[in-house]
Amino acid sequence: MSKHYSVHTTPEAQEAGAVALAVASLPETFAPASTTADVHVINGRPGWTDQAIEAIDAGARGIIIVNPVTESVEDLQDAAEANGTAIVLDQRWASSPAAAGAEDAVRTMAGRAAVLDSVATAPAGSDAGGLLADHLAAVVRLTGPLENLRLVNRGTHGYTVSAQLANGAPAALQGIVSSARPAGVHLSLLTDDGGASVALPEPLAAWPATVKVTGPQGELLLPTLYESAHRATWRRLKDHLDTGTAPTDLHRFAALTESLSTLS
Repeated sequence: MSKHYSVHTTPEAQEAGAVALAVASLPETFAPASTTADVHVINGRPGWTDQAIEAIDAGARGIIIVNPVTESVEDLQDAAEANGTAIVLDQRWASSPAAAGAEDAVRTMAGRAAVLDSVATAPAGSDAGGLLADHLAAVVRLTGPLENLRLVNRGTHGYTVSAQLANGAPAALQGIVSSARPAGVHLSLLTDDGGASVALPEPLAAWPATVKVTGPQGELLLPTLYESAHRATWRRLKDHLDTGTAPTDLHRFAALTESLSTLS
């Protein structure tokens, strides 16, 4: 029998994380409740780490942070570990349900990588700094840590960042703030005999990601998953709550924050 968890969310987090849709799609597990709920949902705007600590003090067993901006998570990590609270991050592209399969595909051939190119697009008026944070989180989720990060240029309409993969191959991350093309992240990894191509859409609906692997045997399209990144995050939290395991989201986020600090 599935365990049932009550949910409390703020209006800001409700809108940013499409919480009502996610909870409604998992009715056997989650249900709305008052402030004294098992799960709290917090908008990741500045100050979210303090809000999360307050939720832990209020007895939250699980917390979802929607689109967190970069902040120090050291105190929050300590509080979560001391209280056994599961904290997961609902990130724009890194939380895509296709990320796990894409990660396996990319890292399997990363040792033979010749070059990596990635482009992220956000609608006109978006903050380029926020786009870069979301972009880097998605790329690192698939490739692992990048080395020698360097900000080549940055403006209101985008940025260019250079880096290296673990094997020394060059990597480039380009951000475009424009409504002339669909929002999303596209990543292309080339090797000596093929490569991998990943396209991650916006998490607003269950638009599927596309993951293709090319080699001497030809091109392989990984299974198509019709699920939003938001819903995938809720399912992941459920697994941690049911089993009592601790997510590694905050540890990965701390590494991401450190990487972004080198680009300031």
